[in-house]
Amino acid sequence: NPQHPLLARRPEERILELVVSGDKGLCGAFNTNVIRKGLEFSRAHAGQTLAVIAAGKKGRDALRKRKFNLVAEYLNFSTRVEFSKAKEISGKVIAAYSAGETDAVYAIYNEFKSVLAQHLVLEKLLPIEQSELKNSGTTTLVDYIYEQPEAEILNLLLPRHVEAQVFRVLLESAAAEHAARMTAMDAATNNAAELIESITLHMNKVRQASITREIIEIVSGA
Repeated sequence: NPQHPLLARRPEERILELVVSGDKGLCGAFNTNVIRKGLEFSRAHAGQTLAVIAAGKKGRDALRKRKFNLVAEYLNFSTRVEFSKAKEISGKVIAAYSAGETDAVYAIYNEFKSVLAQHLVLEKLLPIEQSELKNSGTTTLVDYIYEQPEAEILNLLLPRHVEAQVFRVLLESAAAEHAARMTAMDAATNNAAELIESITLHMNKVRQASITREIIEIVSGA
């Protein structure tokens, strides 16, 4: 059971919150739901010290307006999510947790389910959960043989695991944002078509009434 800073568990007195939103609007309630969830999370942990990493312009602006403690912000990534951006964010998160500046890291984002449905997720990124092997209700310990020392393997794999999780969060959020924007624009197109049809019908009625009135005036004058 080798120790590693990313496996260390501490009382959650200082919490780091990663809020992933979009950089643009016109996507329905996508950004609003993330911001609302972030505010609910902050109210639920009012007794703890809360710091925020904002990924996305819409979330950044809303949290800055409400005087949140923003320790970092990352913008203009949702149109093209790159692993380098996830690595940069995870590096900030890993450094803060390893140095003991925070006791837990949570991510709030929209998870892609389908074009019509996005699932709002609150997920703990750090500390990394340790699973146990259980056999018939008892813990079974297996002595594995490693080609490298266990500590060296953990130093390599655990940061990569965090990077992969952050990359997955960014990809899920980007896919959900595109789906939400498609749905919102489709609804807007349908509403515009209905509005055009209603206005056209009203204009035709007004035009017909005007023509009828002119004919009546001409006949009466004759």
